[in-house]
Amino acid sequence: MRTDIVILAAGQGSRMKSGLPKVLHPIAGKPMLEHVISAARKTQQKVGQGAIHVVIGHGAGQVQEKLRHHTVNWVQQTEQLGTGHAVKQALPGLEGADVVLVLYGDVPLINATTLQLLAAACNGEHLALLTVNMPNPSGYGRIVRDAMGNIQAIVEQKDANPEQLAIDEVNTGIMAIPGHRINDWISGLDNENAQQEYYLTDIVAKAVSEGATVVHAQPGKLTEVQGVNSRLQLSSLERQYQKQCAEVMMAEGVTIIDPHRIDFRGEISVGRDVLLDINVVLEGEVTLGSNVVIEPGCIIRNSKIADGVVIKAHSILENAIVSEDCEVGPFARLRPGAELAEKARVGNFVEIKKSTIGRGSKVNHLTYVGDAEVGTDVNVGAGTVTCNYDGVNKHKTVIGDGAFIGTNSSLVAPVTIGACATTAAGSVITKNVAEQELAVARGRQRNINGWSRPVKQAN
Repeated sequence: MRTDIVILAAGQGSRMKSGLPKVLHPIAGKPMLEHVISAARKTQQKVGQGAIHVVIGHGAGQVQEKLRHHTVNWVQQTEQLGTGHAVKQALPGLEGADVVLVLYGDVPLINATTLQLLAAACNGEHLALLTVNMPNPSGYGRIVRDAMGNIQAIVEQKDANPEQLAIDEVNTGIMAIPGHRINDWISGLDNENAQQEYYLTDIVAKAVSEGATVVHAQPGKLTEVQGVNSRLQLSSLERQYQKQCAEVMMAEGVTIIDPHRIDFRGEISVGRDVLLDINVVLEGEVTLGSNVVIEPGCIIRNSKIADGVVIKAHSILENAIVSEDCEVGPFARLRPGAELAEKARVGNFVEIKKSTIGRGSKVNHLTYVGDAEVGTDVNVGAGTVTCNYDGVNKHKTVIGDGAFIGTNSSLVAPVTIGACATTAAGSVITKNVAEQELAVARGRQRNINGWSRPVKQAN
């Protein structure tokens, strides 16, 4: 069946007290709306491909710009006249759909499996509602059933009588509508209610009056249908999302020291026997091999970490590749283009940018390596700087296998240090050094006997 999906994302979200449209506020580093679009795509892969229509209004330009990489049909709702009115704006694009799923851009944790069940319940014929039983249903529309248990209507909280307010089964707003009925049902809505809005939920009573069957499905977890109207709710869903991710990781053999103090913000792939300590943040596409240890306070973005690697505390890796049995940190930074070969070591307060560090090489302290090619078994002393930038262009430094770079050396690129060559501590190297040569490039020391230190003069 062709399954079209309408995502309502036009609200202002005034309780967020923000200039940012509500649906762009992030969960796990991605806008809430992007989570919903991703769930929609996964659902369509199972139940039938169709278009995704996103109804936007407040901050429409910002929303489109932020999510321009997604192929969706953007639909403008210029007046905020309710959920039924919002869906009505999308009707021209829904012609030919067998099933229409209606989702919400501020309900970010909805699961594709739940939506698959809902679409199956609809099956192109029935109106299918996603309902949930809540111990405290305040604020939600109540599911009203007849004596036989058949759904008859949804009554919004502000329009409910005391008997209806006692019902604990509530409407989540998410529903699946038969494509051949949606135009008539939506077009027939009125706004005779306390809010003077066109409620999408009113199509339930209309369906019942026409003899259509109204069915329901329920989510696996309550968090799937929780919406965001405030920063407090946003924070709560963030932690719920992180808890779910941590549970999945631990089920796959990852040790997480404290699931409440870790953040997953992307597509994370892990091997076995990985250990993640507190306050670790994994962003983007991150691959961790087996027996990897990530110590506290590390941030890893879009990087590949091979088996047996230890990332020590408070290190930052971005677009980096770290091979087997390397050691990084503490307080190290691997910038985009950093590649470490097997058994390389990068220590404290070292920054690597767009450079390769060869097998077994060591860059242990207080060093900057940029636009460089470092061979195998090289020792780079503390305080070394590859001077790669002349103010206009970047230049390359090449250090051959087995070279020894003395403490506080400045290697002024473009320059090549040959295999097994040595630079003396404190040297400024501006010319190539051949294999096995010693380069000494520093001023001759003079000791002045009898020199007196300056004394500050009294005013």
